[in-house]
Amino acid sequence: MVAQLLDGRAVAKRIKERVAIAVQQRKKQGLSQPGLEVILVGNNTASDTYVRHKQQACLEVGIRSQCHNLPQNTTQDEIAHLIDACNENPNANGILLQLPLPSSITTYSLLERIHPDKDVDGFHPYNLGRLAQRHPHLRPCTPKGVITLLDETGEDLTGKHAVVIGASNIVGRPMALELLMARCTTTVCHRFTRCLSKYVQEADVLISAIGKPGIIQSDWIKPEAIVIDVGFSHLENGMISGDIEFESARLRASWITPVPGGVGPMTVASLLENTLQATEIQEALRELSG
Repeated sequence: MVAQLLDGRAVAKRIKERVAIAVQQRKKQGLSQPGLEVILVGNNTASDTYVRHKQQACLEVGIRSQCHNLPQNTTQDEIAHLIDACNENPNANGILLQLPLPSSITTYSLLERIHPDKDVDGFHPYNLGRLAQRHPHLRPCTPKGVITLLDETGEDLTGKHAVVIGASNIVGRPMALELLMARCTTTVCHRFTRCLSKYVQEADVLISAIGKPGIIQSDWIKPEAIVIDVGFSHLENGMISGDIEFESARLRASWITPVPGGVGPMTVASLLENTLQATEIQEALRELSG
């Protein structure tokens, strides 16, 4: 058996086409162009690359995107003031604070400062709380993209044992909430988990989001499991690797994501969906307020 490929690039392409059509329809109706404000602090090479990809995707679908490039020594207050300005700007429908921030900055308080209706990354406590209560508003992009990929399999997830490896606020924790909402029996493993292999062997749906090449051994994978590899690491030989060795894992899984080309494009596509959704939410609220 060789696993079927969950091609994130192909699925993301379809999402981008739908968003582009919606943006064009807005233009014909005389509605405003959705706008995304990106805040990038410091000189993190990976962050620079991610932001370029996000801005290129915005350009492709007709979303206006502006990047605020701030130096490494930018203060907490300066970032906070910029977020406040974006919150007040009616043309700034989405605000994305690119992570990680310099170590001198307190990330949580800045994420909390972004208005929940403009929080297109889905990290605000309000949005995470809505997800926990099964009434999602703006959903974290990577977990949302993973759920979209799982939908592509056509599998009924009800009652399946989903195991998430990693408990970060960005992926692991909101991913567990998404899986609970999809009616999975959900286990979260983390750095303090004992006998990781035991949980992997029990997983009908395995989602690894650690960023350590080879942390999951392929022979642990349950035959015919759905395998989603969120990990992304640059190797010394210049290659890119996920958390799981792809070629051997696809001989056990029923469905599997490649790295690259799996979850990454879905994260960007989800950001575009969130920006459009945020625009529509803000318009609806303005109509209600008169």
